Amino acid sequence: MRKLLTILFLAIAFCTLSCPAWAIAPDGQQIFNANCSACHIGGNNVIIANKTLRKEALEKYGMNSLEAIKTQVLNGKNAMPSFKERLQDSEITAVAEYVLSQSEKGW
Repeated sequence: MRKLLTILFLAIAFCTLSCPAWAIAPDGQQIFNANCSACHIGGNNVIIANKTLRKEALEKYGMNSLEAIKTQVLNGKNAMPSFKERLQDSEITAVAEYVLSQSEKGW
């Protein structure tokens, strides 16, 4: 048993130190801050003031689901650019999850 736990511990430690970047889940907040916060700082919208990332606005404009937000980030719309050339699918999902969770918390 002790030998098995030692092997398990070493495997986890090895993976933690040597896993490629694609194997580590992206951080939605970090990606948002790097790519989205210039226009959406604090859940606001500096381009179209009423289309914020707050829960009420997301609901009003039909953007209150993971898929809707992912589609918006992927394809862009109106003044918002597409991020399909800049972000990987996993990063887009992480950003969408972050936006939804922050909208629930009230930004």
